Amino acid sequence: MSPRKRKQGLILSLSVMLTCTMFSGAVFHPSVAKAEGSGYNYAEALQKSIYFYETQRSGELPDNNRVEWRGDSGLQDGADVGHDLTGGWYDAGDHVKFGFPMAYTATMLAWSVYEYKEGYVQSGQLDEILDNIRWATDYFMKAHTAPNELWGQVGNGTADHNWWGAAEVMPMARPSYKIDAAHPGSDLAAETAAALASAAIIFRDSDAAYADKLLLHAKQLYNFADTYRGVYSESITDATQYYKSWSGYADELSWGGVWLYMATGDQTYLDKAVTASNSWSTNQSGQWGYQWTQSWDDKHYGAQLLLSRITDDPKFIQSTERNMQFWTTGVNGTTDRVAYTPGGLAHLDQWGALRYAATQAFLAFVYADWVGDPVKQNTARTFAERQITYMLGDNPRSSSYVIGFGSNALQHPHHRTSHGSWSDSQTTPANHRHVLYGALVGGPSKTDSYTDTISDYVSNEVATDYNSAFTGALAKMMLLHGQGQQPLENFPPAETREDEMFTETSVNASGSNFVEIRALLNNRSGWPARSSSQMSFYYYVDLSEAAAAGYGPEDITVKAGGYNQGGTVSQLLPFDEANHIYYTKIDFTGTPVYPGGQSAYRKEIQFRISAPLNTAFWDNTNDFSFKGVASGASSPVKNPYIPVFDAGVKVYGELPSGGNPGEPQVPGRPSGLQATAGNASVSLAWNAVSGATGYTIKRSLVNGGPYAAIGTVTGTTYSDSGLVNGVDYYYVVTASNSVGEGTASAQAAARPRETTPPAKGDLRVQYRTNDTSPGDAQIRSQFRIVNTGKEAVALSGLKLRYYYTVDGDKPQEFHCDYAVLGSGNLSGSFVKLAAPAALADSYVEISFAPGAGNLAPGADTGEIQVRINKTDWTPYNESNDYSYSGTQQAFADWDKVTLHREGTLVWGLEP
Repeated sequence: MSPRKRKQGLILSLSVMLTCTMFSGAVFHPSVAKAEGSGYNYAEALQKSIYFYETQRSGELPDNNRVEWRGDSGLQDGADVGHDLTGGWYDAGDHVKFGFPMAYTATMLAWSVYEYKEGYVQSGQLDEILDNIRWATDYFMKAHTAPNELWGQVGNGTADHNWWGAAEVMPMARPSYKIDAAHPGSDLAAETAAALASAAIIFRDSDAAYADKLLLHAKQLYNFADTYRGVYSESITDATQYYKSWSGYADELSWGGVWLYMATGDQTYLDKAVTASNSWSTNQSGQWGYQWTQSWDDKHYGAQLLLSRITDDPKFIQSTERNMQFWTTGVNGTTDRVAYTPGGLAHLDQWGALRYAATQAFLAFVYADWVGDPVKQNTARTFAERQITYMLGDNPRSSSYVIGFGSNALQHPHHRTSHGSWSDSQTTPANHRHVLYGALVGGPSKTDSYTDTISDYVSNEVATDYNSAFTGALAKMMLLHGQGQQPLENFPPAETREDEMFTETSVNASGSNFVEIRALLNNRSGWPARSSSQMSFYYYVDLSEAAAAGYGPEDITVKAGGYNQGGTVSQLLPFDEANHIYYTKIDFTGTPVYPGGQSAYRKEIQFRISAPLNTAFWDNTNDFSFKGVASGASSPVKNPYIPVFDAGVKVYGELPSGGNPGEPQVPGRPSGLQATAGNASVSLAWNAVSGATGYTIKRSLVNGGPYAAIGTVTGTTYSDSGLVNGVDYYYVVTASNSVGEGTASAQAAARPRETTPPAKGDLRVQYRTNDTSPGDAQIRSQFRIVNTGKEAVALSGLKLRYYYTVDGDKPQEFHCDYAVLGSGNLSGSFVKLAAPAALADSYVEISFAPGAGNLAPGADTGEIQVRINKTDWTPYNESNDYSYSGTQQAFADWDKVTLHREGTLVWGLEP
């Protein structure tokens, strides 16, 4: 495919001339006066436009994920730089996370809630829009790892665009890129500040604590943008080909300043916004640009509209009105006016024509709601309504440009994951496997013509910024024309799934005493796409003729033949011995098979099943699996008589009647075993195992066993009582069913003791984990110290202790990745416990320098992010660490982390 480039927001004067309809004398205006808005279900349109953002999610998806063809992805984002940069949105039909347009998108969505919250309420979509905005803002705060450090991109554009497949199985490295004081990006930092500040406003009523957190990051980012001036695409140079900052950063300083003023009421931010406007680009007449619209690059159009309302300054009002005239009646005293298609679309530029018209429609709605002149109000509103109805289907093609909505909707967007290719090809499959509901495509030509083809990334790509203002305009249309309308029930509908994992087989060779099968094991998964290294399949044979000739299964050999891409074959196993039915297991365990390209999505093996030499009884025709084998070696076909298994679970194919339904399967190994000590007791909990009907709890007084069974349960918890305090007890759990007992879990240990109330005073420690992978090579914890007392406390007199097991006597390193107090004001030291406990043999002690200052009454320290690792980067096992909780991902009081003041324990319970 051709590399995708995005049109810049600031177009050269020649381009502007080409997009304008120029006449001498009067200007011809295509009809835009009629805007019938009542023919569409705006609640449904809004529902689907918001849903599009869920299809773009990166990271670990939540339990309420509605997109059945999306799964977790990009889970290593940020690992190359030691940060968790998972989450956020993929930009468009690709999988790069470009922070600049992502932040713009989040700001525009938040602005739409600020203006038209009631539209979301009436359509039943307020929770959905807030949830999707939060998905982005959570990511921005993750990416803001220090006051003057922001990670602005994950993924390399060229590497990403050179591959066509689903996000869940991306094979390429995904480097992370940042801006900092030495490599500034005022535009990126200020836009991200705008996103967080605007979000703080709309979350204030429902989640004040979250709004405060957003605002803290927004203020720091704006200060970073204002203090260290520079264009972000000169620091993150990989973005230049895709999202170069053509307009500079003055527009974002105004834009971010306006939103911070609106969020805080602090006049300083408004003054900065107005001052930055003096540096906006101007034309030869000294006027600010008016021949474009708000975009991911140029924010002065939105900033001047907000500043018009706030300041009532004529310079902002007149510039806003020139922009409105350019898009509607033509600019007074000039021939400047946007080009219109014969069907009534305001066509600014071919690359994303609809996103520009949708954005201007949103601005026009906001302008119309504010301006007092009824003629200007009607002109702006009529324009906006007509643009939106054009996109929904009122156009010469009678076609909706919103995927999955309305009549004659498009079906072939330039979007990798919804296409669902398994072979790294835009032409395979011929049709998209998934419906990308709600996505607004780039749009038609100036003549209203359009070709619905996947390869046209100029006209047929989708992007998060395309839908941003469009969503806001739909919220306004809901208020104008959607009274009584309802979103679709049970949305989205379930998709009809195709076979995802299967084998294709043919006869490779045959003789009087053997058959050689060519088998291709396929992984074309798409609900969601996933990689597997645990695939296998069974090939069934009927040995009745062998038995009649006096032979048995021990006389038949199975061998892998001339070509093998990672499989192993078993000798024949019994399925139905009474009827002489046996099978061979062909196992690709350890070989990754994933829908990521020609060499990735299928693996071939040639295997031969042979009777003894010089025998002639062999007969393939009665073999169950041979029924589906093609005769020509070069043309294998899908075989429904060869069942395929993924991690022991049958995912495709039929089994012979009767017999054992496959190789006996015992339950897997229980995971997540945790042992919590009590007074003369230990409480155990673990994760459920698929296929298990019961669990056996085993105990030992010796680390590593041997273990004796002490109880059985059908659930996933157990309480062991009557123990001796001060003694270490070691536990494992096994899962079982009618087939047998599985492998024991990893060991967990606990030391019962008399319950000592944890120390609690005016100072409290709150904790959350930033690491849901307890077996990796880092411990990443976050803390907050709260002063509930009436006196200020010097932080330099405090020491915070986190208890854990080192899992190997290795040198360790301490890092403070971020602290509101300043990372340089914190230090960490490692201490071994004199008497190791079952869940801790060491602790890291965090100290504060005098520069950290005092903790005022009623205040907290703000977020403290720490990270430790061994110098050789061998892994920890945090699941058996005293202070660790893999489920605590929001700050809460945590008495398993202790706090000492001047050497005295003032919070928590030591192990």
